[in-house]
Amino acid sequence: MASLADPAGAQLAPIYLISGEEPFQLGSAADAVRRCARAQGYGERKLLFAERNFDWQQLAAEQDSLSLFAERKIIDLRLPTGKPGDAGGRALRAWAERPAEDSLLLITAGKLDRKQLRSRWVTALEAAGVLVQIWPVKHHELPDWLRRHMQARGLEPDAEAVALLAERVEGNLLAADQAVEKLLLVHGPGPVDAAAVRASVADSARFDVFELVDTALAGETARALRMVYGLLEEGVEPVVISWALGRAIREILELAMAVARGQSAEAAMAGARVWDSRRAPVSAALRRHRAGYWGALLQRADRLERVVKGMAAGNKRDELVQLVSAMAGQRPLPLPAGETG
Repeated sequence: MASLADPAGAQLAPIYLISGEEPFQLGSAADAVRRCARAQGYGERKLLFAERNFDWQQLAAEQDSLSLFAERKIIDLRLPTGKPGDAGGRALRAWAERPAEDSLLLITAGKLDRKQLRSRWVTALEAAGVLVQIWPVKHHELPDWLRRHMQARGLEPDAEAVALLAERVEGNLLAADQAVEKLLLVHGPGPVDAAAVRASVADSARFDVFELVDTALAGETARALRMVYGLLEEGVEPVVISWALGRAIREILELAMAVARGQSAEAAMAGARVWDSRRAPVSAALRRHRAGYWGALLQRADRLERVVKGMAAGNKRDELVQLVSAMAGQRPLPLPAGETG
């Protein structure tokens, strides 16, 4: 997605179809499109989850409707199986033939096989927009990928630090990104050596915010809420907690979409290389709700991020409490009028 490096100046296509089986890169590519779109005035976002029995008339309705408040909007369509069926294929081809002028269609899907890539709906979307295929980072490519990723976040790792992190994350890019975020939270930008990486990856006691996340995913509402209040009283910035919650919701959503494609929860977690220490709370979250619920929480997490950054009105503490409660299993209150994620 190099062409999207300059959000305000990038030339956006009307349609993006992003497919792949590596969750972190898939999410990063989609984030790059959304970031550029928002910088260019796409202020509204509509999430659609094309799971089994999805009504494809919803997409047709979005194609024919004007955006709320006359803003341009992103239609964020999640296609877990990569198989829209006959009705979905027709709806997607219809969109490709006549893209909505005020909308950008962003489709994220699992890996598309050769037959799917030759299907009429894929070729129509590619002809009208952009097809991005995500390929996993190979084992021998991981150190270079990690070094570039750390440098992009402001870290300056030495060779030993990169090698140690590559060994610890075992090819899991989500885990690698989490480790990089931990390093930034504790050490800030700048030089990083192997000792810092070793302490960051091994010393979970220093990252209570991550324990909060897993407690909420496990469904332990009362304990999770006590932890929220405790973290805030200790002076932990709400933006740090918001980041951790949003990241976890995206992770669970990707896993839930894999389950919707027919994988078992165990297979999905193995594919995403979820750490053994986290499998119990992640499994509990997947049992508790399906992808649609986690998709709705992603909208809530997006709103929380705007609130804690001062970009939207709201009470930071109340928004945090509601999101944690919802992660633990309590149905969240509706978003304020006009909020669509």
